[in-house]
Amino acid sequence: MVDLDSSQLRTLAVVVAEGSFEAAAQALHVTPSAVSQRIKALEAAVGQVLVRRSRPSRVTDAGKPLLRLAGQFALLEREALDAARIAPAGGPDWTRVALVVNADSLATWFLDALARLPAEPRLAFEIHTNDEGHTAELLRDGTAMAAVTAESEPVQGCRVERLGAMRYLAVAAPALADRYFADGLTPDALAAAPVMVYDRRDQTQHRFIRAVTGRLLDPPVRYVPSVPGFSEAIRLGLGWGLVPEALARPDLAGGRCVDLAPGRHVDVPLYWQHWRLDSVVLRSLADAVREAAAVALR
Repeated sequence: MVDLDSSQLRTLAVVVAEGSFEAAAQALHVTPSAVSQRIKALEAAVGQVLVRRSRPSRVTDAGKPLLRLAGQFALLEREALDAARIAPAGGPDWTRVALVVNADSLATWFLDALARLPAEPRLAFEIHTNDEGHTAELLRDGTAMAAVTAESEPVQGCRVERLGAMRYLAVAAPALADRYFADGLTPDALAAAPVMVYDRRDQTQHRFIRAVTGRLLDPPVRYVPSVPGFSEAIRLGLGWGLVPEALARPDLAGGRCVDLAPGRHVDVPLYWQHWRLDSVVLRSLADAVREAAAVALR
């Protein structure tokens, strides 16, 4: 049976979070040699390479379960010390919470969930963003402890609950709509009009095109990996795109954009996945996310 050393697990987590052995040494207030020795000892104990010595350092597939274990141990340790009223030197500590949230949720409703959290325990957030169809990847590799995701199947070791659906509307600037869509969303128009896409993982617009036309079309694409920039590009007439309803409504009301498909929309179901732990922090997060989602999502 392998006995895992908690200091080695913590060092693994810090190396991955900081991106290098040198940065981890600085964060842990030890020498780079000490960091290297701890990682080598942990790798020897499990018989696997756990960290790729690259720039930045990355966890291997073998290291992902141990990275997740390191995060879970750190969370439960902090809560146990809080329950025992054992404060670290220098006063009460902050609990690090790594989350992954799709960019549209972060731009519309998720920060409201964080604002609903109680003052204690004190949480230091690290929020990662990813396409809603890929947010669960960071749960699998142990980088994040909870995620807003479109994946309904629970990641191993996690719980999942449905939050609701984010509604998207197909919008465009009036001039672009007049130029390309005077006859509606025809296949020819959708093949010719430039379309805004968040990044290369974003398939929302192409799924909408296929739903409307029944075809796989290849329109000209303009990538803008920023929620505010994406909406501004549409307002400026650089392309049409699907925008969260909460962001689209003010532009529609102000005449800056038009709805290309009145009465038609895309609803993307969202779920909250988190580690399956009996944790005060995770319970508080789930309660706050559930409340905010109930207001913002369909």
